[in-house]
Amino acid sequence: MEELLGSDYYMVHFNRQPGVADTVLDENPSQFLRNLFRKNVPPELSLDVLNLAKAKAPLGEPIMSDSELAVFVSSFKATGFTSSINWYRNLDRNWYILADANPIIKQPALMIYGDRDVIPKFERLSEFVPNVDEVNLDCGHWIQQEMPEETNQAIMKWLEQQATA
Repeated sequence: MEELLGSDYYMVHFNRQPGVADTVLDENPSQFLRNLFRKNVPPELSLDVLNLAKAKAPLGEPIMSDSELAVFVSSFKATGFTSSINWYRNLDRNWYILADANPIIKQPALMIYGDRDVIPKFERLSEFVPNVDEVNLDCGHWIQQEMPEETNQAIMKWLEQQATA
């Protein structure tokens, strides 16, 4: 992953320096989450996790109200960030454990993409999910928070289509 994404990429950093990101994020949960849950942030700055935790002034625009953000902050203050970071630390092990699993998802599925997400669309999705329907919304990574009404409409429309299919 380091060869592909570079040594400063957040997933690589989590594995190369265990405990460092956990500590920084745990010390700054309000600041980090306020800086993370934003839209219209330059892509090269949106994945720099440690700098997001340390930055005094957020970039871009908030995607939720202060009271909505407070729910996330309260949860992470209570639990810390280690368990969330451990999901990334366990990627290689998960790939190994699932090596013999059939990667094809046959159930109907809906994939909603944000057109301005820094994470690119998976161009081969239909090879692995042959019954997928894709919807694109004009937003970034935090689709549900950026466009809640449109997200709900897309899901409801898709569910209605599934019910009549």
